[in-house]
Amino acid sequence: MPLVRAAIIAALFLFAFALPGVAQDVTLISRDGDVEISGNLLGYDGEFYRVDTVYGELTVDGSGVLCEGPGCPNLENYVARVTLSGAPVIGRVLIPALLEAFAIRYDYDLERTDLDERQILFSLTDSESDRLLGEFTVKLSNTDEGFADLLANEADMVMSLREVRRDERTHARAAGMGDLAASGRSRIVALDALVPVVAASNPVQGITTPELAQVLSGEIANWADLGGPDAPITVHVVSGRSGLGQATVDRLLTPTGSALTDQAKRHEDGLALVQALERDPFGLGVTSRSETGNTWELALKGACGFSLRATRRAVKTEDYPLTTPLFLYLPARRFPSLMRDFLTYLRDPSAQLVVRRAGFVDQAPEEIAISLQGDRFANAIAQAGDEVELAELQRMVRVLSPMKRLTTTFRFEAGSVRLDAQSRSNVQQLARSLEVGNYDARRLVFVGFSDGEGPAESNRAIAMRRAEAVRRAVSDAAETANLSRIAIETEAFGEAMPMACDDSEWGRQVNRRVEVWVR
Repeated sequence: MPLVRAAIIAALFLFAFALPGVAQDVTLISRDGDVEISGNLLGYDGEFYRVDTVYGELTVDGSGVLCEGPGCPNLENYVARVTLSGAPVIGRVLIPALLEAFAIRYDYDLERTDLDERQILFSLTDSESDRLLGEFTVKLSNTDEGFADLLANEADMVMSLREVRRDERTHARAAGMGDLAASGRSRIVALDALVPVVAASNPVQGITTPELAQVLSGEIANWADLGGPDAPITVHVVSGRSGLGQATVDRLLTPTGSALTDQAKRHEDGLALVQALERDPFGLGVTSRSETGNTWELALKGACGFSLRATRRAVKTEDYPLTTPLFLYLPARRFPSLMRDFLTYLRDPSAQLVVRRAGFVDQAPEEIAISLQGDRFANAIAQAGDEVELAELQRMVRVLSPMKRLTTTFRFEAGSVRLDAQSRSNVQQLARSLEVGNYDARRLVFVGFSDGEGPAESNRAIAMRRAEAVRRAVSDAAETANLSRIAIETEAFGEAMPMACDDSEWGRQVNRRVEVWVR
């Protein structure tokens, strides 16, 4: 077999199925003329062709072939084109802000064109030559439609407020897009949170998470049961086709085995819900932290006295129990160089500042001095049970007081030892920080905490095992780091410092965590 033929075959990735999309006939011919591949061109990223052939979907290195046919791209004036589809919460403000900052960073000119109410086109041109480099089309649909567009080859990336579902993973694998739940197939671009909101005139200031679930299911139907006026509660939710609506059900109703009340008023997106609530003095809804408008956010309280709001720091640390990551899902295919540069930019510290200015919560780690955590230690003393002795509290203060807490925190999926999505992202981010030397010559301590269910000594042992597991995960991910330059330790205090009440599964899940402390 000629060397050119071998090089071409080595460049192919063969998939079992290919989905129809916008395609044109092409024939790819090796430069020695020995190999021909014919089919419909599915895409060209400036370097590689994707072709739907009788053998399935093939990816071919463009440097080894010549292209013939009506579908062949213009190689000299190639324009990278990428379509993002999905959650409006992400596409309406966050992606435009990041694209604008990306253009400034690389000295590109950015032009925005509103194609219609649901589609925005962003054109990037070289500021010196005025040559069009790329076009980003943002489709403001919903999470379900975003995944449907991806599977139909009508989108290259999904903007999602939830993790990919099992059936979506199955269809994506069958279409040759890889496992969308695998490492590298998703990117958390920012953090948000689900928040209960009411009209500004409503006198109620807080609600427990179980009560919120009962309101959504219709079990609590009067404000008097929540300490408010004797008036019926009108439930407002976002459509079940949206990621926001699905996340509301997944996070609040599914854990209790209950269903959304039939009386709920459904809205197209978070903005429509907020606008309706502003006019409804007896309404209650759940929306995203980034889209609360002129409504009033209720604190999540507990019978033990804890009260949590979705502050930026509480969301970043996941101390707030309804934190929601914002995802970009990517199929297992090559993107144009321009798109790869954009994805790389999303990890840059300057991009995290853009996320914050756009009204979302960034993922950049912060160090919190012990002097700013007095309420946490006061709560630890106030909530200490008979099994948490004064000596253990004193030991905790003695160990932690010389250090600062990182906002990078690790939590686990409900009923599982698997880290949740935000924490899996935190593993990669902390590992990258170790690799670039951000913590050289410093002391890094992974500190495990637990809920208060069961004996205190057993809880401390469980917390220690979790701390060890997180330390191993971070160390394994930091493949190029010189860990001998960092003092990495583990510690555990079990149930000694709760962040929420243990009277609900939401509170217990918040309390089961591994924090990172540095000196």
